[in-house]
Amino acid sequence: MQNETAHQMVVDLELIRRLDKNGPRYTSYPTADRFVEAFNAETYSQWVAKREIGGVSRPLSLYIHIPFCNTLCFYCACNKVITKDRSKSAEYIRYLIKEMDMQAQLLGAGQVVEQLHFGGGTPTFLSDDEIRQVMAAIRRNFKLVEDGEYSIEIDPRKVSHETIALLGREGFNRISIGVQDFDDEVQRAVNRIQSEEETLGIIKAARANGFKSVSIDLIYGLPKQTLEGFGRTLDRIIAANPDRLSIYNYAHMPTLFKPQRRIHEEDLPSPQ
Repeated sequence: MQNETAHQMVVDLELIRRLDKNGPRYTSYPTADRFVEAFNAETYSQWVAKREIGGVSRPLSLYIHIPFCNTLCFYCACNKVITKDRSKSAEYIRYLIKEMDMQAQLLGAGQVVEQLHFGGGTPTFLSDDEIRQVMAAIRRNFKLVEDGEYSIEIDPRKVSHETIALLGREGFNRISIGVQDFDDEVQRAVNRIQSEEETLGIIKAARANGFKSVSIDLIYGLPKQTLEGFGRTLDRIIAANPDRLSIYNYAHMPTLFKPQRRIHEEDLPSPQ
C-alpha cells in the first residue's frame, strides 16, 4: 500500500544564500557565446550535409527573430533594437528572406517544419503585410504541416485584434503573451505599462481565432515586487485560464545589459 503520508517541504535558506548568483537564462545549445567567426560558411555547410547521414531527413524547428521594439523594458536582456522607424523592419525582412532562400538551398527544398517560433524583440512590430511576406517566404522554402506547433510572442500593448486574426489565418496556432507583473508600481519601475484589460482582450481574441494554446510569461525578482503583489498577479492570471504559464527569474546584470542600469538595486526584492 502506497504511503500517503504528507511530507513537509524543507527549504534550506542557507543553501539559497550561498548559491544565489545571477546569470543568463539557458536558452539554446550551443549558447550564443559559442558562435565564433572561425566557424565559417563552409564548415556550416559540411555540418548541414551530415543531417542526411543514414538516409533519414528529420523535421526542422525554425526560430525567426524580430529584434524591433517601440519602447524599452528596463529588465530586458534580449537582442533588440528600440525604434519607431518602420523602414528598418522592411530592410531586415529583405535580409531575413534572403537567408531563408540560402538555407533552403543547403537543406533541400520542401523540408518539413514541425515547430516554428517567432520571438524578439516584438514580432508584431512588423506590419500585417510584412507578416504575410515572411510567412509566404517560409511556405515557399519549407513545408508546414497540419499538426505543427507554430507560435509567436505578442506584446498586448502593440497588437490589434485584426492582427491576431491575421496570425490565425497565416497558420499560427500558439501565442505567447508577455505580462511580467500586473502591479502598477512594478510596471513603472521597469518602464512597461500594460493593463490587465489589454492582456485579457488579446487572450479572448486568440481564443476566438482558433489558437490551440495561450501562454503567459511572468518574471519574479523585478524591482518593487512583493510576495503579496506577485500573488495577486498570479491569482488574476490563473483566473484568465491560460493553457501554459512560464515564470522566469530576473537576472540583474547591469554591467552586461545597459538598460538594467536604470533599475535601482535597492528596489530589488530579497532572494528569500
